[in-house]
Amino acid sequence: MRTRLHRIIVGASVASALLGTLTMGMADAATPPGGKSSVLHLDLQAGQMPENIVLDRHGSVVVTFAGARQVARITAAGRTEVLATLPAPADATAKTPLLGFPLTTGLARQGHTFYVLYATGTEAETGVWSFTEGREPQKFADLPADGLPNGLVMDPATGTLYVTESAKGAVYTVPTRGPAAGRATLFSDSEALAPAGFFGVNGAKIRNGDLYVSNTDKGTVSRTPLRGPRAGTFTTFADGLTGIDDFEFTGRGDEFLASLVTENTVVLADGTGARRVVLTQADGLSNPTSVAIRGTEVYVPSAAYTTQSDPNLLMAHLTRH
Repeated sequence: MRTRLHRIIVGASVASALLGTLTMGMADAATPPGGKSSVLHLDLQAGQMPENIVLDRHGSVVVTFAGARQVARITAAGRTEVLATLPAPADATAKTPLLGFPLTTGLARQGHTFYVLYATGTEAETGVWSFTEGREPQKFADLPADGLPNGLVMDPATGTLYVTESAKGAVYTVPTRGPAAGRATLFSDSEALAPAGFFGVNGAKIRNGDLYVSNTDKGTVSRTPLRGPRAGTFTTFADGLTGIDDFEFTGRGDEFLASLVTENTVVLADGTGARRVVLTQADGLSNPTSVAIRGTEVYVPSAAYTTQSDPNLLMAHLTRH
């Protein structure tokens, strides 16, 4: 795998926008020291299209490479190490809904165990897979072959996985322990999750006992309380987020960063309707797909799905004050 770490400086206007947005009335908000960021360039021809991301040890992160069917670690030094490769579909003629090619999408971890979503258009392979380092990935749960499992989050209190399905507009639950472990159950097919022409529910996060999900077509983030085996009503938490893929809360109130995959931007938003563009294509974004935050570091993978140019991992350095 060929990677190249290239340093760039975010333009003064972008740095100013980020500073102005993140400090408005928030004593502990994040701001960029000098507006510096870095971009780790990846290999499009090798399928290194980073779709989802989780934090890892020693300053590294783990991402799914959608086009390579892989899960890979990217170290703080910019080295890429493949941790797992999902098997090619036995039926080579099958087409994955919406996108047409087999791809790894959502990613979650529990200790040394990783859970990854795999969409192929086939019953044999589509679903949740799991692995630990040094061992081959194994199918953990089946999901509908005519859907596109996309976002994945684990409830740390119960060990239950929540899977978003973007083609049909649904959320499934998959317990990781107990007698129902590995069995997918429909949690919700609310209208709030449905596509409005193409892509429906996408990213997922759990916060303060609520499940938050984004809807790409509708440009919304909705939430529902986690109180039982079926979802309650989804209510709109934020809207006006055109082309939202995934998102991450900053740790300050309702503030979150969202990757707008069709707009090539990252925005800072909250539940009041406030939002501001803080990173753009000029900073290196190329269809940004997700966001991860570690202390003063923000990581934004870009999969280059439609740009077909420069898939990468952008790292922005933030400070608290």
